[in-house]
Amino acid sequence: MNTMDLTLLLRALSMRRTLRGRERWNAEQIATHQAIQLRRLRAFAYDHSRFYRRFHAGCVGKSLDELPVLTKVELMNNFDDLVTDRDIRLADVSTHLEHLQGDPLFLGKYRVTRTAGSTGHPGVFLANPLEWANIIASYARAQEWAGIFPGITRRTRLGVVSSLVPSHQSARVGASVNNPFIPVRRFDSTEPLPAIVAGLNEWNPDNLIAYASMARILAEEQIAGRLHISPKAVMSASEVLTEESRNRIQNAWNCQPFNVYAATETAGIASECSRHRLHLFEDLVITEIVDEMNRPVPRGEFGSKLLVTVLFSRTQPLIRYEISDRVAMSTDPCDCGMGFALLRGIEGRAEDILELPAYSGGTVRVHPNVFHQVLEGLPVQAWQVVEEPDGIRVLLARPEDSVDLSRVSVAIEQALEQQGVLARPVRIVQVEAIPRTALGKAPLIRARARTISA
Repeated sequence: MNTMDLTLLLRALSMRRTLRGRERWNAEQIATHQAIQLRRLRAFAYDHSRFYRRFHAGCVGKSLDELPVLTKVELMNNFDDLVTDRDIRLADVSTHLEHLQGDPLFLGKYRVTRTAGSTGHPGVFLANPLEWANIIASYARAQEWAGIFPGITRRTRLGVVSSLVPSHQSARVGASVNNPFIPVRRFDSTEPLPAIVAGLNEWNPDNLIAYASMARILAEEQIAGRLHISPKAVMSASEVLTEESRNRIQNAWNCQPFNVYAATETAGIASECSRHRLHLFEDLVITEIVDEMNRPVPRGEFGSKLLVTVLFSRTQPLIRYEISDRVAMSTDPCDCGMGFALLRGIEGRAEDILELPAYSGGTVRVHPNVFHQVLEGLPVQAWQVVEEPDGIRVLLARPEDSVDLSRVSVAIEQALEQQGVLARPVRIVQVEAIPRTALGKAPLIRARARTISA
């Protein structure tokens, strides 16, 4: 391990101690911290970002909920003016990403990550050493809440099954924290399943971290006897963790998975505590759950999107940045003792909602839960709904012989009819495995690409 790696590790561990001390704060302490950090973030942005001086012109004295919303398109269109280091240019960052391997730093200082562009617009994000330590510490917090305490005195093997694309945040995090004390072995979720299983059997991780869809498949492999690992914790991220997937993971390893809610732009947003309830990282990110018009939604109701303000962001300040996730706040407290607010649940991204022709004309919005109710209980390894121009295609991976494909098709057609959808064919296709994206994800719903406005 070189000196830079050791410096990062020590800085992240120090930051983690700081974060740990905030977890018993009450609501008043959290609000005071957020107000102070938000004031510092805004002052820094106004002093160092030409974009924010324009974007927030006339808003300096206004409260957070009165500020304009920043979209990914606007961020990328104004990239060079938004960043606070004048030496950073998007063209140079893009060249750096094209040749990215391992864990090199842009301009000798910044780690660069990129989103997959599921909304049609990939985003590029930079972090200086202090920001990266915050990112590492936020993920370390999630691990601690899951009962895993990696550190210099506790050697902990991490097994991560996600993406090996160098610009993906999980790949950058894994590359930067891999050291003799916290050895990390990464597995590409797009690789053939037998290869992943063989690698995990050899590595036998203390903590298994995987996309939700892959964690479910690995649970099936464990139950079938092909995978034989004994993780102390299983952590799910990046995709919706359904109840059926949670149950299968529980059956495989006799432990409930811990759901982690994160994004490239923010790192950790929320994670499950020992009671398996999602607590927001309120000391790091201010989250606003809003409707399509950016108005706050009542507690307990799912919003159309999320607005995040990353309190530790300085290189690329993110203030009221739009993420198209549908989440809801909980209406009841948690008895774990932490003061952070609770999420009731995460329903995925707005792009997961299908817009299908309606009987009455126009279109009707079909929520993913309509498909979950029909497909989740089926004895299949995995499933995926694909919207096509003239119908719906449903992929079922390795269905058991008891699955009546025609009945599944009829059940989905009836469910769509109840939603007011104009009759359209539903085609069931048996597959060996669900196709994955370039980053190795297997979304439950794949809608047709639609034009997304700025």
